[in-house]
Amino acid sequence: MALTKVSMGNHVVLNTINGSDKLKRKLRDMGLTDGVQFKPVLRTKNGPMVVEIRGTRLALSDQVASLLDVTPIQA
Repeated sequence: MALTKVSMGNHVVLNTINGSDKLKRKLRDMGLTDGVQFKPVLRTKNGPMVVEIRGTRLALSDQVASLLDVTPIQA
């Protein structure tokens, strides 16, 4: 499921990044590696989605967020 489909505050696991090798490398450098757990914390109507990962918050464009394939973690 695309990250853009996940409700705010629900933890997810990153399965894969769909996109160019350059984008994959950039996101992995920012901590978005396969299997990492994180949660989306904020999404504005026309702005970025903010995710909290490893104690850091990252802002991702809607386009980039839609390329992240994630699985929600059941609490």
